[in-house]
Parts: sequence; C-alpha cells; structure tokens
Amino acid sequence: MDCAMFRRIQTSTPARRTSCSRSELSIATVASLSPIPAFSPKGSPSLSHTWDPSPGLSDPPLPSSIPLKSLFDRCNTPRTHAIGSAPITPSICPIWTSQVHDDLVSRYRGSCSSKDATELHLQMFKTGFNEDIYLGNTLINNYMKNGGLISALKVFDEMSDKNSVTWACLISGSVQSGLPHKAFTIFKDMIFEGFTPNYYVFGSVLRACQELGPNGLKFGMQVHGLISKTCYAGDVVVSNVLVSMYGSCSGYTDDAHYVFDEIKLKNTVSWNSIISVYSQRGNVHTAFELFSCMQRDGDGGFVLNPNQYTFGSLMMATCAAGNSGLYLLEQMLGRIKKSGFLNDLYVGSALVSGLARFGLTDYAKDLFREMSGRNAVSMNGLMVGLVWQNRGKEATEVFMETRDSIDMNIDSYVILLSAFSEFSSPDEGIRKGREVHTYLIRTGLTDVKVALGNALINMYAKCGSINEARSVFNLMINKDIVSWNSVISGFDQNKCFESSIISYCEMRRTGLVPQNFTLISALSSCASLGWIQLGQQIHGEGLKLGLDLDVSVSNSLLVLYAEMGHITKCHKVFWVMPEQDQVSWNSIIGAMANLESEASKATYYYLKMVQGGWNPNKITFVNILSAASSLLCSELTHQIHASVLKHDLGKDVAIENALLACYGKCGEIGPCEKIFSRMHDRKDDVSWNAMISGYIHNELLSKAMDLVLLMLQMGQRLDSFTIATVLSACASVATLERGMEVHAYGTRAYLEGDVVVGSALIDMYSKCGRVDYASRLFELMPVRNVYSWNSMISGYARHGLGEKALELFSVMKLSGQAPDQITFVGVLSACSHVGLVDEGFKHFESMSEVFGLVPKMEHYSCMVDLLGRAGRLCKIEDFINKMPMKPSVLIWRTVLVACCRANIRDSKFELGQRAAQMLFELEPQNAVNYVLASNMYALGEKWEEMVEARKSMKRAHVKKEAGCSWVTMKDMVHVFVAGDKSHPERDVIYRKLKELNVKMRDMGYVPETSFALYDLDLENKEELLSYHSEKIAVAFMLTRESSMPIRIMKNLRVCGDCHVAFKYISKIVHRKIVLRDSNRFHHFEDGECSCRDYW
Repeated sequence: MDCAMFRRIQTSTPARRTSCSRSELSIATVASLSPIPAFSPKGSPSLSHTWDPSPGLSDPPLPSSIPLKSLFDRCNTPRTHAIGSAPITPSICPIWTSQVHDDLVSRYRGSCSSKDATELHLQMFKTGFNEDIYLGNTLINNYMKNGGLISALKVFDEMSDKNSVTWACLISGSVQSGLPHKAFTIFKDMIFEGFTPNYYVFGSVLRACQELGPNGLKFGMQVHGLISKTCYAGDVVVSNVLVSMYGSCSGYTDDAHYVFDEIKLKNTVSWNSIISVYSQRGNVHTAFELFSCMQRDGDGGFVLNPNQYTFGSLMMATCAAGNSGLYLLEQMLGRIKKSGFLNDLYVGSALVSGLARFGLTDYAKDLFREMSGRNAVSMNGLMVGLVWQNRGKEATEVFMETRDSIDMNIDSYVILLSAFSEFSSPDEGIRKGREVHTYLIRTGLTDVKVALGNALINMYAKCGSINEARSVFNLMINKDIVSWNSVISGFDQNKCFESSIISYCEMRRTGLVPQNFTLISALSSCASLGWIQLGQQIHGEGLKLGLDLDVSVSNSLLVLYAEMGHITKCHKVFWVMPEQDQVSWNSIIGAMANLESEASKATYYYLKMVQGGWNPNKITFVNILSAASSLLCSELTHQIHASVLKHDLGKDVAIENALLACYGKCGEIGPCEKIFSRMHDRKDDVSWNAMISGYIHNELLSKAMDLVLLMLQMGQRLDSFTIATVLSACASVATLERGMEVHAYGTRAYLEGDVVVGSALIDMYSKCGRVDYASRLFELMPVRNVYSWNSMISGYARHGLGEKALELFSVMKLSGQAPDQITFVGVLSACSHVGLVDEGFKHFESMSEVFGLVPKMEHYSCMVDLLGRAGRLCKIEDFINKMPMKPSVLIWRTVLVACCRANIRDSKFELGQRAAQMLFELEPQNAVNYVLASNMYALGEKWEEMVEARKSMKRAHVKKEAGCSWVTMKDMVHVFVAGDKSHPERDVIYRKLKELNVKMRDMGYVPETSFALYDLDLENKEELLSYHSEKIAVAFMLTRESSMPIRIMKNLRVCGDCHVAFKYISKIVHRKIVLRDSNRFHHFEDGECSCRDYW
C-alpha cells in the first residue's frame, strides 16, 4: 500500500453522492474531518498515537460471524427516522451563532491535543452546539486521535443523530488505538443501525483484520463478501486494502493476487500492495517480476513509475534473496539514485536495513548518521540488521544514542528486546532486558500491544530465564497465536519439554488453531521426551490443517520418527513431501546414519541429493561421514573426503572432526594423523577426543596416552569426555598403571568430582581388579547418577561380591535413584555369581511389576546363566520355552556354557546338542560356538561328536581365538600363550614352573585331567595342563622379587585345573593373585578363591 491512497481519501476524491450512502455529506466533507488513517500502507510512516488503556476495555474474543444476508438486507431497508440526513449546521440560526460555529470548526478541526478536545467539548455545551453533528464528529475524531476512547464513546452514545462519518471516526480510531475487536463490534453495530459503510469504513475494518493476522482472516472474508454486494466492489481503494488484508492474514498469496487481478484500473498503490505481499513472503522472483510488469504494462496504456514505497518493498525482498540479494540491492541502489528517492526518509530507512542485514553494518551506520531526517523506522531497520548479524550490543547502542532525538514506537522496543539475546554475555543481556521490562511496566506499555509481551517472552526464553518468560506469559491480558508459539518454543529450547507439551494442549483448549511454528516446537518436544503416540496425534492434527505440506513441519516429523526408530515412517514422510529443502535431505541422511543397520541407505539418499542438484553443506558431510564410519568403509570415506575438498569445506572444524572419527573407526590412523597435524589452531576439544578415540580404537593406547600428555603440555584443558574415553580404554585392557595416570590427570584438571569421570573411574578400577579403590571413590562422590550406581553394582558382581552388590542395590532404591535396564543386568549377574536363584527370580519379576521395565534378551540370558550355574538344567528348557521372544544367539550360547559347566554325560545331553545346533545355524562364522560344543562333548567323553564338531569348524573356515594371558610390568605388557617358548626368559620361566609343580604335588595337588580336552593318555594330559598360558604368566611374575599382588589377565575362561593350581600357588608363595578371565575376577589368597569355587 501507499500513502497516495491516504492522500486520495483526504484530498483527491471529488465530492459525490452515491446510491449506497445514507449520508448527505460529500467525501470532501469526510476528508475535512481528517479521521485517523486506519489503513495506511503497510510499511509506510504513520503518526504514533499514545493510548492510555482503561479498565474494562480488554480485547474481547475473536469476532463472531456476520450474518451477511440479513445484515445486507437490513442496511437496505428504509429507516423511519432521518438519522444521517441532518444538515451539517443548524438549519436556522442567527448570524452570531453561525460565526461562533465557524470559529469552533476552524479552531478545532485539525487539532491533535487532548486539551483542545476537552475545550471543544466544553464550548459545545456553552454555545448550545452539543447536538451539532458536524462538531460532534470533530469531537469524536479529536478524542480518538489522543487515545480517549471512553470519552469518544460517551460522546457517540449521547449524539441523537449520527451519520456515516460518525461511525467512520469511531471505527478508524479504534483500529489506530490497537483495538481491532472493538472496531469489529462498532462495525456490526453500524450495519444493524442501517448505515451503509463507505470505502473509508471498509478500509478501516479490513485494516483491523490485517492487524490480527491469521485470526482476522475469517472476518475479513465476510467483509469482502459484504463489499461485493455494494457499489464498492470494483473500487480501487477498497480493493487495494483487500490485497493487503489477504497478504497479512492468508497463508497463501493466491487470495491477494486474485483480488489484484480483479482490479480494472490499477494505480501505483495497487502495484505496491501486491509487491509488498510477495516481498514479505520472501518470494523475490515474483516481487521483481511484478515490478517489471508495473513499469512495462502500467494500466490503461499509462506507464506507472515506482515511488518510495515500491523501492522500500523491493529492498525488503532482497534480504530474502540469499547470496544474490546483495547484487540485487546494488542494482536497486542505482535505480533509486536515478529516480531521485535517495534522500527520501522511507527509502533511506529501507536501505539502512538492507545494508545492515547483509553485514555491511559500517555503511549502514554511516548512512543512518548522514540522513537529514531520521525516524523510528530508519532506526528500527538498522537495529534489525545488527541483530541479524548477532551484534545485539551494537543494536542496543544505536537505540541509546538516538532515543532522545526521535519518537520511539512499539516496534523499537520489540527489536531492542530481541537484541539482548544476541549479547556475548547472557547475564548482561538478561540484565538489560529486565531494565527495559521495568521501564515498559512503569510506562504502562506492556498491555498496549501483544507484540511487546511476545518480545519479552522471546527475550527471557532465549537468555535462558524460562521461568521469567513463563511469568510474562501468565500475566498477559491478551494472548495471540504468536504468544503461544513463543512460550511453547521457549520451553522446548530450554529443555522444559513437558511444559512445552502442556502449553500446546492448553492452547488447543482455547480454540486457537496451531500454525506451522506451533507444530514444529511441539513435535520437537515429543521427540525429546520419546512420546511417539502424542507425536503421531500432532501429526494427524497437522494433516487435518494441511500443515504437513509445510517443509519445516515435515522436517520436524522426520526428526521425530528418526529418533523413535520408526524408519519406515521416515521414508514415507520424506517422499510425500511436495518439495524438499536442504534441511529435509540432511534430516533423512542423518536419520539413516544414526542407525548402523540403515547406514547404507544414508549413502543412497546422499547420492539422490547430489543427483538432484543440491550442494552438500557442512551438516550433510558430517552425517554421511557418520554413516561411513558405521559401514567401516575406507573407500567411501576417501570419496567423501574428496567431495569435501571439492566444495572447499576442508578447513571446517566440524567436518575435520568427523573425518578424524571416520578414519579412526575404519582403521586408517595415518590419514587421521595428517588431518590432525594440519588443523593447527582450529583444534577444539572434539578434535583431541576424536584423535585419542582413534588411537584407542586401533589399540594404540601408548599413543593415546602420549597425546593426553601433549594436551597438558600445550595448556589444553582435559574435559570429562577425554578422561572418560581414556579410562574406558584402560579398563578394556585392564591396564591399572595407565588408568591411575589418567586418574592423576583428572585430579589436576579438577574433574575428579565430575559425575561422568567419577563413574568412569569406578568402572576402570573395578575392571582392573581394584574393587576396593572403586568402592572408596564411589563413597566419596558428591553427586551420583544411574551410571555411577550401575558401575559399582556391576563391579561387585564381577568380583564375586554378590551380597555387596545386592546390598548396594537396596541402598540405590532407598536413595530415590530409579534403576534402569543396565542396573538389573548387574543385579542378576550378582545373583548368578553367588547362586541366589530364588532372589534372582524375585528381582527379575520386579523389573516389570515394580519398575515398569521390559526385560530384554540380556536379562533372560542372565536368568539362564543363573539356572545353569546352580545346576538346574531341567528348568532351563522350560524357562526358554516361556520367553516372550525367540531365543537369540546369546541365550543359546549361555545354555551351551551351562551344559559344559555341568559336565553332563547322559542327563540333558539333548539340551546341549540342541543349543549347539542352533548356534551353528544362527552364527556359523563364530569359532567360539564350535569350541564350546567341542568342549561339551569332550567333557562328556563323546569323542566322536567332538571330532565332528572340529570338522564342522574347519568346513566353516573359521579359526579359534588363541588363548592367551598377559601381565603388565614396568610399563611393558608381557603376553603368553599355551606352551609358549618365544619369551626371552623362557628358560627361567619354565624352571620356576617346574619348581611350582613339585611343591604343589607335595601339598597334594592332583592335575584335573578332565580339562585336557583331547583323547590322550594320562601323562600327556598332565603335561598339556602344566603349560597353560596363565600358569606361564604366574611363573614369570614369580621370577621377580616382590610382595605386591600378582595381576593376570586372560582372554578366555580359566580352566578348572588352573583354578585349583592357583589356590595352591597363592599358599606356597604367600602372595595374592588376581586373575581376570572373560567372565569375572578371581582373587586367590592363602589357598582360597573369592568365588568359593562357584564359578
């Protein structure tokens, strides 16, 4: 819209009488009253009017529907009295009365002062003109100009005669005072009174609809219907306002464009209105195409020249043009200079805003300072641009510098509040925000316009003070859809997901229809909470409203279904989208990459995206590299790396970190080291952690430790993730000395009290055999989470301290910490290691009955292990048959181990055979299955079956993992295998071993030849047992003089003979021996084992 429209209403339209007007006043007379312009063009400067809100004048609910047919019939029904036909001045009056009347008109007609309005009101009573309709209209107009709505309504109610001008003044004043609902009510009253609205009234009411946005669309459409039944149906002025109304209220541009196409004689305002609609929607192509048509085609053969408002709208469009926007802005600047509008205030304001939004803030500031006339619009444009560039502090400084020289409007404070969230220091931003909030409360502005309340909610939410945002929202008298969107989004951004969902449900109960922004925040909260059912309900609501067609809503649905693991729905949502954007492709690729089973599909979507002409960005490459690391595909990683370099993103730190992680997982440590060395100052915490993780993944623990030391030397602070990662590596290879070094690093970095580091330390010490250290750390932890409890419970269970594990589990429940699935794995393992069958079943049943946890395959495996260790093989088969899911490889392997442990010969032999057969079918490439079956047959002296199992292993082309044991001594790891002769000290080791064998036999040791699983004679079996790797390891350790405990690690389960031998050895040498095998820890001391021979 254009100010030319307003000028036309005031001066340009000739006086005329129409059949649809009930007033005898001409349009010129209407213009002479100068009612407040209620439908000035969108974006054009207008006078600000201060209104002091009075009690009882809060906005009523949304306007009810107008019964169009009955209202229109009524407005065409002849009236019995001549309201509206009264003469402008009294019909009979003396000359002196006429002079007084003329004096009052000339004095107060153009007044904008509340004092003048009061004086005019008094003069009308003193001179007897209180019934004069012309002065009455003037008085209403003056009151409305100064926000005196109550006084204006009182004058209106006391007037015996009213005409169309009277109603027009009241309606336009209500709109200008920010009371669109009041304008609707007065408009409907006007229709019921039988007055036919003129184009000024229609324009004011449509402007009120425009102020309400989408909530005013229904009422606006009904007004449009009413207009179509009057002589104003083809009026260019009314049609121009209709274009602006549909542009602001409708979700689509088609409605506005339809009205525009129906205008027979378009003027400059018409073109400006439709260009403004497309500019505000960011449809740059159409906006400039219309601009070209405006100059080329014009209307009726006349070429229409653009004015300042045309250029202002087009400069708004350039800001949405992306990379080409700056080029368009430069072209527009040349055209503006040529047209002579460079010094125009409106154009200058738009130019300042455009330059600032494109990051040319210094030019924008210089232009702003050089402007001869500055107003709130120009200042707002500069502030918006600075906020877009995340320079909120500079935007605040602009406000402070100019606040005394220009009159601020509501938008100025809205933009100022948005600047505080862009401060580098959130504390400073929220402090400034509270100061402005206090000022707005003191001046009574908070309740003047909903936009201020919305801005306060956004400011507090983005600054992290969500409780203050909640308070502002609760205290707002009037709330619109933006208010609800702001608070719902604020809750979601501040991780108050349940509050976000509750607010969404409350909004729906108010009857407000959600927008795309509403659904985006609600779906995000559902995804974070894992509430898939509610998310599906919101999805259904979006389908009903047609919001699923919005690309941002569809992207949110992709994230929801991806995080819930509903991959099929992800595919469906993606392919039914009318169009995809960059975020859509990144979302679907990320969804597939996050699941190892779907990683190959991520590459499929990546190829489709590239083939579709999309250029991958940083997020695309990070996602596809994650998929490549899951696929362990080095070739794919190299191809992606090449594409990264092609798109000139090789120095982006996020992509470099993703490449480090990907190459590390693919086993290519060389490229990792090259990338890491080239990063120089770009290295962040993620870079160091990725490199350390790469070393650990490739079993280069010493290099990982060297890198940790380098971090400390370079002054790089160790974070909790780094410490936890290295501790996890130390725990996996049971390197106690290295683990203690990392513990020292963590203490120096003041991370010992961190709950993540504390939990990792407990896990490391318990897996390295120092459960006493783990227990001490657990007791000293200031804060514990579920991982801390799980690590300690599992640690006790792993060391055979089942009673302590169960006691700690009871303490955990009393502390209020809810157990999870992992907790019960530890608890059930504890019961299994100490043979508490009945208590184990009680805990298993309590998972679902008390804690609402569904047992998983791991829990059923623990129960099978519990029954197997207790020798209750007869109950295992019955338990398996009652499982709600099909037994997995884990279950059948546990059954086979139980059968081996029971040393069965005839009893339940079929169960072991069945388990072996199932394992051969389900996992034919795993050598462990064949070894276990062979051992079971050998223990049962089923030699033929044992030979067949070994033949099956050869046919499957799999190889048994060699049994080995290792010890750490003076920062070196010594590894031994059965019958090992490769160690440089082999002669000393074997002499010590023979010495131990002699002493053990003297004490009564008899070799357990049943564990020599070959059909050999007794002497050969005894010799074979003598050279097991763990016995060689203990002999090596005893060649050194020390009284410290001996710590030995073994990759397989210790055999029964070695278990007996270690008890004798601990008594002979008077030293504690700690042996960690693949299942648990054994602490041998003075001829006893911590497992009590129950293992």
